[in-house]
Amino acid sequence: MLMQIRMKIRKNFCRAIILCFLFVSDYVAAHPHVFIDNEITIVFNQEGLAGIKIKWFFDEMFSSMIIHDYDENKNGVFDSVEIEAIKNGAFSNLRKFNYFTRIKIDGKPFIVESAENFSVSKEDDCVVYNFFIPCKAEAEICHKEVKISVYDDSYYVDILKLDRDVIQFKGNDLIEYEYELRDDTGNPYYFGQIFPQEMILKFKKKNEQKINNIN
Repeated sequence: MLMQIRMKIRKNFCRAIILCFLFVSDYVAAHPHVFIDNEITIVFNQEGLAGIKIKWFFDEMFSSMIIHDYDENKNGVFDSVEIEAIKNGAFSNLRKFNYFTRIKIDGKPFIVESAENFSVSKEDDCVVYNFFIPCKAEAEICHKEVKISVYDDSYYVDILKLDRDVIQFKGNDLIEYEYELRDDTGNPYYFGQIFPQEMILKFKKKNEQKINNIN
């Protein structure tokens, strides 16, 4: 229900915009032409952080373009051939922009160079992208800090800020973690008018007593 409400708000902005192949061409004049609702899942493994699963819900106009251009058999479902075509024609180009994802591990930039397990689906009238960004950071006995921001500083794409209800964690039985969401006031964009949001994640190994209690 919350996602449907958020998408309805975005639809009002999109009806007046004529969009030309965002993900297959270079950016043009700045101001939002595509609107994305963003969900993330932090994925841990036995060693620590494994990466980030990202889920994007696109606005009605961009979704209709993707459906029109790539659902060749018009059955409302993307098959494997169509998904591969979308990946090559409307996703892979985002590698040049690090998939709009910025990460720092203990203050050092982690360059996002790849995205794995890309898939496309349709939920109601929205096209939905799912993909995984590998980002390994070993858990230690002291907290490790990872900062994650997902935004387009050209402001061609408006990516909705995260709420706690769209953040999930997976595989965290051996990991203790905490996080907060805040505006990154040190890195404004769009003529200094907008502050990107950052998720500040701190995690460490669970002590042996807590692990034994789980088992």
